[in-house]
Amino acid sequence: MTTAKTKDKYFEAVGRRKTSTARVRITPSAKTSFVINDKSINEYFTVDSLRKVVSDPFDKQETPKNFSVSIKVSGGGINGQADAIRHGITRALVKFDESLRSPMKKLGFLKRDPRSKERRKAGLAQAARKRKQWSKR
Repeated sequence: MTTAKTKDKYFEAVGRRKTSTARVRITPSAKTSFVINDKSINEYFTVDSLRKVVSDPFDKQETPKNFSVSIKVSGGGINGQADAIRHGITRALVKFDESLRSPMKKLGFLKRDPRSKERRKAGLAQAARKRKQWSKR
C-alpha cells in the first residue's frame, strides 16, 4: 500500500524558543521557498534581520540543496518565532542529512535556547526583581 506523498518526501521537525513553537516541513525542490502560516517570508517577517535568522541554516550548510519549506508557528512574539523556526529548520535538515549535525551544532542552531522571561513576583515593582526604594525613616 503506497501513499500519495511518496514522490514528495518531506522531513518534519519542531523548533521552540521562549513560548513560540514552530512545526517545520522541508521538501527537496528546484528552488528554496518559504511559506509561514500561509504567507510568504517577506509578508510574515517585515524586518530583514529576522528573515536572515530564518534562512541562516540554509546559508551556513555545505550542501547546496534547495528546499520548499512549510512552517506553522504559534505563540510568543516575532523574535521568538524567528528563532523557533530556525531551530525547527535545523532539526529537519539534520533528519535529511546526518552529516550536517556537527557543523550546525558548532553554530549553536541545534540548541534550544532556554532563556525566557522571569515571572513577576507579588509586592515588587514592575519587573521581576525590581524592588521599591527602601527608606530607613
